[in-house]
Amino acid sequence: MTYVVHGATGAQGSPVVAALAAAGRSVTALARRPESLPEGVRSLSIDAGSAEQLTAAYRDAAGVFLHFPVTGPELRAAHVAAVAAALRDARPARVVYSTSGGPAEDEVVKALDEAGVPYAVVAPRYYFENLLMPLVQDGIRREGVLRYPLKDGYAASWSSHLDIADVALALFDRTAIGGTVEVGQYPAITGDDLAAAFAAAYGRAVAFQAQSPADMGAQLAPVMGEDAAAVVQGGYEYAATLPHNEIDESRSAQRLLGLTPRTAVQWLSDLGLAKV
Repeated sequence: MTYVVHGATGAQGSPVVAALAAAGRSVTALARRPESLPEGVRSLSIDAGSAEQLTAAYRDAAGVFLHFPVTGPELRAAHVAAVAAALRDARPARVVYSTSGGPAEDEVVKALDEAGVPYAVVAPRYYFENLLMPLVQDGIRREGVLRYPLKDGYAASWSSHLDIADVALALFDRTAIGGTVEVGQYPAITGDDLAAAFAAAYGRAVAFQAQSPADMGAQLAPVMGEDAAAVVQGGYEYAATLPHNEIDESRSAQRLLGLTPRTAVQWLSDLGLAKV
C-alpha cells in the first residue's frame, strides 16, 4: 500500500515525501516536476480538479497527505469538491490534512466528515519558510530589517514545513490520534524574536518592522497572481484583528505526539543558513 502526497514537489509536500521515503514507505507523489523527487518515489501527474483521476490515485492507499495551494475561492472550491468525491469513492485508510495556516474547521474538514474516512487535521499558524521569500530576505540582508505583515508585539506560533512532515509521519503511524493537532512554537514568539534569530544566524544586526498587509499583497501579486495574493492579504488583515495567534497547548504536537517544533535558529541551521 502506498501513501499519496499532494503537491509532492512543493514547499509543503516535498518534506512529507522525504520523511515517508526515509521511513521506507511506498510513496505516490502527485507532482508536476517529478524530476525533483527522491529516487524510488512513484510520480503521478493528474488534474487536481478531476474526481475520477483522484479516485484512481487514492484507491487502496494507506494514507493521503492533503493540502491545497493558495488560489482564488472558485478554483479552491472545485478542487475541494473533487477531493471530497474521490475520498467517498476510494476510501483510503487514513487522511492527514494540513490547513496550511487557515482555520482548523473549514470546508475541507466538513468534506472529510461527510466522506467518512479516518483523518487527522494538522493546524499550523505561520511558516518560517515564508521568511525566505525574496521580498523578506532582501530587507534582512541589505538593510538589516525584517519586514512582515504582523503587528509589533504580536505573538504567534511559528513552525517549519519540516515540522509538518514530522507530524504527518507520526499521524500516519499513530492512527488512534484524530481530530486537530496544532503545530507551532509554544509559548508563541514575536517579530522581535524572529529578528533576533536571523541576527544570530546571519551574524549581523536585524530589527523587526511591521508591514501593512496591503503592502505585502501588492508585492506578492506579480509573483503569485492577484487572486492568490488577495487571499494572503486577507489572512493578514484578519490576523491584525487578533491580539495574538498561539496554538492551544492541550491540542499541540508537543502534548499529543511528543514532537517539539524547531526554533527559528534550529530551522535556519537545518537549512544550512546559520553562520554561527
